[in-house]
Amino acid sequence: MKKRILSILLAAALVIAVAAGCAAKNESSKDDAKSTSDSAAAKTKVTFVLDWAPNTNHTGLYVAQEKGYFEEAGLDVEIIQPGEDTAEMMVGTNRAQFGISFQDSMLPTVAGDSKMPVTAVAAVVQHNTSGIISLKGKGMDTPKGMEGHKYATWDLPIEKATLKQVVEDDGGDFSKVELIPSTVTDEVSALQAGQVDAIWIFYGWAGVAAEVAGLETDYFAFKDINPVFDYYTPVIIGNTDWLSANPDAAKAFLAAAKKGYEFAVDNPDDAADILLKAVPELDNGELVKESQRWLSKEYKAEVSRWGYIDPARWNGFYQWINDNGLFDVTIPDNTGFTNEYLPE
Repeated sequence: MKKRILSILLAAALVIAVAAGCAAKNESSKDDAKSTSDSAAAKTKVTFVLDWAPNTNHTGLYVAQEKGYFEEAGLDVEIIQPGEDTAEMMVGTNRAQFGISFQDSMLPTVAGDSKMPVTAVAAVVQHNTSGIISLKGKGMDTPKGMEGHKYATWDLPIEKATLKQVVEDDGGDFSKVELIPSTVTDEVSALQAGQVDAIWIFYGWAGVAAEVAGLETDYFAFKDINPVFDYYTPVIIGNTDWLSANPDAAKAFLAAAKKGYEFAVDNPDDAADILLKAVPELDNGELVKESQRWLSKEYKAEVSRWGYIDPARWNGFYQWINDNGLFDVTIPDNTGFTNEYLPE
């Protein structure tokens, strides 16, 4: 009987202990869940809108996301692609706090009647890496050589004025360049098929794609013809009102982005792998890696501070637009950019 009573007492004690343990575990789980919830709630939500499909211009952002740089900075960052509205429109209406744009194409959002609260806050690459590509041996290794050849145009005033300037600076006659509407989606195929003779490209992607495809080409960069065309393209833009209201978060975002881009500078192959993992539809791994190696030298180029925008170069390009009457109002100096939020 004593043994039976002892067994009952031991069993009861065990039940009480298990119940107490479960209760403690449940309370601990609740505390952990609350802590996780509080941590998520404490992070600043940031939406970043790309200019188009993801590519190696954007690698630093995906590195910062993959390696937790944004999270460490107290940010919850979502990277999205634009829909029907442009990146400038989405940032200007604060549907995205940051995005990708270009100094030439963002002009209508920073000056004139359609002005919106948009400011460039960092240069993704330090120099304009765009220019004209053509098949090798067609005589278009210099701007004058475009005479008598088909150029695929977007029919934009700044675009055509740029071409006119470089052709005439080279002693050519721009009126002899045949302008045809651009329908180019694959530069390599378009050149091979003879659909067009000359295409405006960014060498870090389309030029490298031609190299990977084994296509022999000629190319000239606009900045090498006239330094006024060494403007900033692409840039990271931010919503001006959001930046003013959230300066610490803005600085934290750019500090994390800087770490991502500097990782890509030092580790281009690893950075390319991160981009390919994040964006599996980029199925040409060779192109992504070669492009990443090429751009790794351009993100900072000769400057020590990633993202820095040189006021003289920025203002010089907009002054050229003023001088050529390409915009409906005169653009004042220092319009549309700031280095205020960049880390040192």
